[in-house]
Amino acid sequence: MATAPSAQRSRSNPSPCDVRPLHHDVPALRNSDSNHLHFRFQSLVSCPADAPLELFETAVSQLIHHPEYNSTLILRSETISDSDTTIPSSVPRLEGYCPVRNVHRKLLPRRPGRDSGLEQHCTLYALETGDFAGLPSMLVLTPLVSEGESLPYYHPTVSHLVFRFIPSNSTTTPDSASTQPALRIGVVQHPGTPTDPNSRLYTPIVTFGVHSLIIRSAYSMMSPYPEKYIKTYISKCDIGIATFLMLFWKDMFATSADRAAVKELDDSQWTSWPRPSGGFLDLGCGNGLLTHILSVSAEGYSGYGIDLCARISWAHYPDSSQTALKVHALDPTQLLSPSSSNDEEISLWEHGVFLIGNHADELTPWLPVLATRAGASGYLSIPCMDPDAATAAVSNEVEVEAVFISSLGLGAEGTHKSQYSAYRIWLARLSQWLGWKIECDTLQIPSTRNWAIVTKSFQETRMFL
Repeated sequence: MATAPSAQRSRSNPSPCDVRPLHHDVPALRNSDSNHLHFRFQSLVSCPADAPLELFETAVSQLIHHPEYNSTLILRSETISDSDTTIPSSVPRLEGYCPVRNVHRKLLPRRPGRDSGLEQHCTLYALETGDFAGLPSMLVLTPLVSEGESLPYYHPTVSHLVFRFIPSNSTTTPDSASTQPALRIGVVQHPGTPTDPNSRLYTPIVTFGVHSLIIRSAYSMMSPYPEKYIKTYISKCDIGIATFLMLFWKDMFATSADRAAVKELDDSQWTSWPRPSGGFLDLGCGNGLLTHILSVSAEGYSGYGIDLCARISWAHYPDSSQTALKVHALDPTQLLSPSSSNDEEISLWEHGVFLIGNHADELTPWLPVLATRAGASGYLSIPCMDPDAATAAVSNEVEVEAVFISSLGLGAEGTHKSQYSAYRIWLARLSQWLGWKIECDTLQIPSTRNWAIVTKSFQETRMFL
């Protein structure tokens, strides 16, 4: 009889960034004197931005039109109006900025019986003067709530939330030309709203981190692609998975000294975050974008991606990425067999390697087995629907404790009746039977198959193969 995993999902524990080293002379964001309401935005978090301002509007457009990518409590949004000429009087007028576009949207909750919908103004602003005048560089989200009503649970208790791109020459320091641009989040919180890092007010930090990575990765990857491949291969799924892995590895492999040292999202610490000692191995890497992001796009994680055949996209990556992408037919039954493994194959399976199975199809059930045999440090499995394996899982179904099923976070399909749910339960039981301590999570990626098993340690009782 299976038992529930002993390890509970770790609580988010973000650290606010000290914004002073980035732009200590950037004026505080506040409303103009012509506005009868007087308020100032409180800066919460900031990180460097090594992408041009021209990409800011593209990145935040995903935040505007697809809020469901960043919250499992939101189903989608409906656009009520979108105008670059008519700006509602209810949106804030801010010093040094002029509104250039307003999207009036309605957020639709995933569970309308519990949460209510919410209308919101999404206003893009541009600097009024300077080299970047006219280019959108700031997004302000303003919830529309009637007097006496409260905000739904999925929205932080703020009257305004700002995503701000600060160009390098926005400072007044003598060396402003060399100052790095930054991305910053600020809020006008409701009275009494906690602002400590463990409060719900810091939930947008995750959104901010994902979208800053979208900006960085999109910029670094657009140039190598022929135009017809850009939309196909710049996948938000891979960018979201890369972000998840970087943060997960940072926590998983950090020593106490690392935890004390790594507090800010500046460039030097970002690229030196803890990581798997044996690198990573992406099984069935497909277009290779995840491998490219992790190993090349300023992140510097060592590892490989393997697949049965090369994709068109591989030829458009830098040489260093092409070196990390391998055409390899993996036979799990022959893994590490002295009679069949060559030196190149053995080099892929370094001790302590972290395995990645992102919709790895028929390799998905093998992932915990391969991780055990290879002495892996852990693995991430994002299963899709493999009809053969799912059918076998259903036909071999055994009684499973309800507490174990509830610990898996299967969502609305968390019963034995769905073939996909039965498949996921079977995968979780297999991983646990092999001795892995499993954690399950729903990744913030634009995919209906975003449920994942992630492991980082063994239980006391372990089955050796």
